[in-house]
Amino acid sequence: MMSVEDLDVRLSVHEATSAQRYLHIEEKLEKGDKRMTRIEYLLYAVIGAVLIGPEFLIKAIEHFIK
Repeated sequence: MMSVEDLDVRLSVHEATSAQRYLHIEEKLEKGDKRMTRIEYLLYAVIGAVLIGPEFLIKAIEHFIK
């Protein structure tokens, strides 16, 4: 049977590794959120180009850039 000290050490190691894992998961989710936002904007541009025509979309983008 394990002693209380051994269990405490194992639990502390488990907590530390779990904290690192969760931090890594959180970072990946933040990167994924940024990527999804970019993809969403690209989809809006494609939908706009299909619905109203690419020439009008280019003129609108040039207007907003200036």
